[in-house]
Amino acid sequence: MFFFDEGRFGLMPSLGKMWVEKDGQPVAAVRISYENFFVYSAVSPDTGEDVTLFLRGVNTNAMNHFLAHMSERLGKRKCLLVMDRAGWHCSKELVVPQNIEIVYLPPYSPELNPVERLWRWLKRHTIRNRLYLAIEEVMDSVQERLNSATPSFLKGLCRCSYL
Repeated sequence: MFFFDEGRFGLMPSLGKMWVEKDGQPVAAVRISYENFFVYSAVSPDTGEDVTLFLRGVNTNAMNHFLAHMSERLGKRKCLLVMDRAGWHCSKELVVPQNIEIVYLPPYSPELNPVERLWRWLKRHTIRNRLYLAIEEVMDSVQERLNSATPSFLKGLCRCSYL
């Protein structure tokens, strides 16, 4: 069983708490830009296995590309893919490979998707309070952090008591 979601990352500043001297003023350099990309990721909370792609948008074509990639990575294995009901997840043009069965979460329940924890962790450790001058720098940072996430780490991060 895999849980799936997309996370948006980009040059828009993400500010968070930081340490400063007593009575000091926190300072974080920002550059406002709306350029972004999406990380499509499916994670198995039982094994920590993940399938991830970086894509430029969210639409049915991108989702079909991800599903084909995941199917190829699964090989002969079959899986349940649990995800929300975004329009491109439920599209009539969605091509679901035979080794993937989709199960939809109840509407308006992001708290039930463990991949949301991955986004929170990734954003905290890659874009929060950091200045990037190019979208490629953000992509490299996110890629580096994802590469450092071992299956045992992802298993711990995405494991929920209700599973």
